[in-house]
Formats: sequence, structure tokens, C-alpha cells
Amino acid sequence: MFERVLSFLKELPTAGARPHARADDPRVAAAALLYHVMSADGVRQDVEWERFKVILAETYSVEGQELEALAEAGEKADGEAIDLYAFTSVLKRHLDSDARKAFIGLMWEIVYADGELHELEDNTVWRVAELLDVERVDRVSARRKAAAEVPEAKGRANDE
Repeated sequence: MFERVLSFLKELPTAGARPHARADDPRVAAAALLYHVMSADGVRQDVEWERFKVILAETYSVEGQELEALAEAGEKADGEAIDLYAFTSVLKRHLDSDARKAFIGLMWEIVYADGELHELEDNTVWRVAELLDVERVDRVSARRKAAAEVPEAKGRANDE
């Protein structure tokens, strides 16, 4: 199923080599949310940044300058945003229920990239999941899966 969702995400419309050209580009919306959760605890670690770029590269089949442009567009969009709804509304229009659940899984991968769950990261994923209409059980399941892939993970992976 994950491969099907990944395939769907790759087929989302692109804005050419300059992904920040359209404010409603779902790739930029996704990059902004992933960047936001990465920065939620106030510390952007290299391991998180690298995981962020790997997720963007794998999800959207981009590399090189196009990957850098997408990462920068996500960072810029997040910095200019006043809320998360601007991004989640774009994703809701473009992603079906399974793809939205998979996206929450990607957010958890970013959260656990450094091996720790910070309460602000947890809260950010919770808010995004709510805005994307991802059920609590699916959010918690995705969190447990991401935490299980990082043996030294610290945080509340078994809570809730």
C-alpha cells in the first residue's frame, strides 16, 4: 500500500523546475509541513535536514537543483505562513485518505530522525493530522511504526 501512495504522490502536478512558482503546489505544501515539524522544537539538526531531503527526493523523484529548490520553497513557505491550514487544505484537495495517512507517517519519520520526540513536534503532527482528517488511531499507529524503526528513540511512542 505504501508503494501505491508513494506512486500517487509522485504523480502530483509539478510546477516545473521552480516548485515555488505556485503557492498551491502540493509539493511545496508538503515540503512546508515537513520543514515545519522539523523546526518545531526550535533546533534543526543535520540528521533531520538530511532525512527531510531524502523524503522529498524519494517522494517526488527530484534531485540536484530541483531538490534544493523544493526544499528552499518549503522552508520559505513555512516562514511566510501564518497557519498550517494553508498547506493542509492544499494536501486535502490532492491526496486521498490513504495518501494523507502516509503523509503523517512521513512527518513522524522527520520527527524521529534525531531519535527524540519533542512535545512540540508531537503537537504539530497531531494538529496536521486533525486538519487532514487523519484518525487518531492512524496517527498513533504511524508514530509507533516510525519510533520502532529507531531503536534508541526517546519519547512517548507507546503513549495515547
